[in-house]
Amino acid sequence: MGAVQTPLAHIAQRWTPSPKVLRRAALSAVLMTVVIIVTGGAVRLTGSGLGCDTWPKCTDDSLFATPEQGIHGAIEFGNRMLTYVLSAAVGWAIIAGRSVKPRRRGLGRLAWAQFWIVMGNAVLGGITVWAGLNPWTVAGHFLLANVLLTVATVTWVRSGEGDAAPRPRVPRPVRRLAWAIVAVSAVLITLGTTVTGSGKHAGDSSDVPRMPWDWSAAAHIHAIAAWVVCALAVAMWLLLRVVDAPDDIRARARDLLLVVLLQGALGYVQYFTGVPELLVGAHMLGSSLMWIAVLRLALSLRERERVSPSATPTTGDPALSRA
Repeated sequence: MGAVQTPLAHIAQRWTPSPKVLRRAALSAVLMTVVIIVTGGAVRLTGSGLGCDTWPKCTDDSLFATPEQGIHGAIEFGNRMLTYVLSAAVGWAIIAGRSVKPRRRGLGRLAWAQFWIVMGNAVLGGITVWAGLNPWTVAGHFLLANVLLTVATVTWVRSGEGDAAPRPRVPRPVRRLAWAIVAVSAVLITLGTTVTGSGKHAGDSSDVPRMPWDWSAAAHIHAIAAWVVCALAVAMWLLLRVVDAPDDIRARARDLLLVVLLQGALGYVQYFTGVPELLVGAHMLGSSLMWIAVLRLALSLRERERVSPSATPTTGDPALSRA
């Protein structure tokens, strides 16, 4: 009797995705993560955070939103349903990553990490509902979504690379500056949750508790961090020209600088116009795009060659039947 195959091993034995399909699978997870972040913001900005009274059901008696819950219930329930679409995108990335030849275990681990983060954040979202939109759990829910975006973006970039040891493409000071941008950008995004957590958009029309500080002061601290990121992005853009970096790296630095400048301008406009919901939603989208640009820049500073296909196992190799 032959070894029992897992479903993933069964698929992998019979299908090999092309490099384009692999990249598209990884990119779909990135795009759906951005969608779930932005629509999660829409839930909050429309006051629909408690549109579904409980979790995992929408009410004590119904898995679905009821007419009595109105538009807020529909919005919250719709966002919950998008989690399944996100899970499908992550599942596609897992299947494609498992089926590529030769097998790339590192890529598979990254894809599976996305799955567990999605599950963990679904549970945290439920806890957030049970806690009545406690601002700390809301912030944690958003930050864990950005952890998912990080892993999804790294998976996307890695899907277009080989598995050889990374080799630097620029001098060490440039690489250190890039990781400084990553660190400060992470602080910037975290500080953004303190603005929202103490600000005007509690996520529900009822009396939802806020973080215990003045939101305007939090916004000013957030703006200082944004200026630091902007200054570092400008420094990176100039430094890459000094060291004559490859064109694709310069393009990544240019993209980051443009996104940071647009995001900063949007932040000031929303602050001085009373933080309107539409601009806050656009700012959340900009936050995701900025983080993707930061990661792509940092990862472009090294390269990985593809491993020789000579070690590729044949279709009938018993190794393929083990998950």
